Amino acid sequence: MNYFVWALIVVVVIILLSAAIKVVREYERVGVFRLGRFVGLRGPGLVLIIPFIENVRKVDLRVITMDVPQQECITVDNVTVRVDAVIYFRVVGAADAILKVLDYVKATSLLSQTTLRNVVGQSTLDELLGQRDRLNGKIQLVVDEGTNPWGIKVSMVEVKDVQLPQTMQRAMAAQAEAERDRRAKVVHAEGEAQAAEKLAQAAKIISSQPSALQLRYLQTLASIATERSNVILFPLPMELLAPLLGQAGKSEKSK
Repeated sequence: MNYFVWALIVVVVIILLSAAIKVVREYERVGVFRLGRFVGLRGPGLVLIIPFIENVRKVDLRVITMDVPQQECITVDNVTVRVDAVIYFRVVGAADAILKVLDYVKATSLLSQTTLRNVVGQSTLDELLGQRDRLNGKIQLVVDEGTNPWGIKVSMVEVKDVQLPQTMQRAMAAQAEAERDRRAKVVHAEGEAQAAEKLAQAAKIISSQPSALQLRYLQTLASIATERSNVILFPLPMELLAPLLGQAGKSEKSK
């Protein structure tokens, strides 16, 4: 009988110790409630509580990465888009996260969804596509202000994907193609204008310098000889050709 009593005592002691001793990790804190009243935070390390009188609730202090589900939004310029995001937050006030909100993860998720819809609804499509950093900062600021009373710090919000309707995608593709054609035509026109300007400068130089005309004449002969190897050229000085051209002109006039 004595052995049975001692065994029962040992079992009770083990149960009490297991209920009284809590191990809290470095990245955790526990809120202790004594008969329903919050008496403070404890941890990390070994935490002793009074069995059946005190109970605890653990809070993780690490950064939590949470996907914001895809939201269907209408921009200021009446374009329907589907947007999703990812949010990074952590608990900085464990007592507030325990006492002031039932489920801080779910609450932060719902607040992020509504904020995402509101911010996108106040922006144009061009801002959503081209100024995403500004939108991320605005969403992060609004969500952080909303979660601050809960002891939550939102460190970053990133819009991951923006899905456009098929009609809008085709319209944007046509616009991009037209823009590329416009740029190509502008570049071509600028090239033509520069080429015409250079040709005019070259003609002015050649007309004022007879030696420049002679050099151009020799370059033309060299080009012909290179392109057509079966042609034999006998270059003549321009001075010799000038009298012949003059005589040909006079004979034409006499006729």
